[in-house]
Amino acid sequence: MTAEPRFRRVARFVSPADRGFAAVVYAGSILFALLIVGLFVELVLGSWPSIVKFGPAFIFSSSWDPITSKFGALPMIFGTVMTSLIAIVLAAFIGIMAAVFLADFAPRWLGQPLSFLIELLAAVPSVVYGLWGLFVLAPFMRTTLGPALQHVLGWTPLFSGPIYGVGLLTGGIILALMIVPTVTAISRDVIVAIPRDLREASMALGSTKWETAMRVVLPAARVGIFGACVLALGRALGETIAVTMVIGNRPEISSSLFAPSYTLASVIANEFTEATTSIYTSALIELGLILFLVSMVVNALARLMIWSVRGSERV
Repeated sequence: MTAEPRFRRVARFVSPADRGFAAVVYAGSILFALLIVGLFVELVLGSWPSIVKFGPAFIFSSSWDPITSKFGALPMIFGTVMTSLIAIVLAAFIGIMAAVFLADFAPRWLGQPLSFLIELLAAVPSVVYGLWGLFVLAPFMRTTLGPALQHVLGWTPLFSGPIYGVGLLTGGIILALMIVPTVTAISRDVIVAIPRDLREASMALGSTKWETAMRVVLPAARVGIFGACVLALGRALGETIAVTMVIGNRPEISSSLFAPSYTLASVIANEFTEATTSIYTSALIELGLILFLVSMVVNALARLMIWSVRGSERV
């Protein structure tokens, strides 16, 4: 008897509950795909007047003047990329190191409460982070951190120019604080799941605990850690209210991280209620379409990288 007829005979005896569960799973997957397609179609339809009027120049133009109906997305794309890049660099380093400490170094009486508190931070509303950033971080950036960074690194364009308190660096730090709990919590769970045999074998060969963590545990957990960073980056790309409150909301491109800027999400939140013309509204919807496409591209690239890593591990 071949394998295929045997499988078909077994499949006849699958319980109705299993068949129902499979139908629900397939229906949910199809519904999710339809929602994504429907969202994309609605964004395209809503932004179509702007697409027709400005064409590809909308992406590369730096003009944003609602009075003369001249719109360009480049400053917002720049602000979104820069704040997200600052956030993921800070959050990845701090979050991964914190996860290693909680998983392999912290005593149980300290590790468990800290893990709970870090996961609790992920549930803090965005507006609370924004208020803290506006009333605490921005003044601290203007009077203390900004001048200190400029004193040491002021010779570079990134840390030159006037310090307002609000700006790209402040927005990036706020985003980093918001996504650190995601990176830490998921990375910790992945590191804990690494078999203890690997740690014991490494230490039996003479490695220290830190060498084992850096050279054995982290490489073994890199796929899961990378997934945590991608998930956190997805939140950073789409974050709205907290960044809006501390980034300065100025549609300009500057080489200085202290300069005010704008993000795709913050300009939509700030100006959608003020859009009085159809082309203004359409331009804002096109910004939403760009943000949607950027998020899709980032997730697709991350998935490809994860597949490539897994493929190299199999080889």
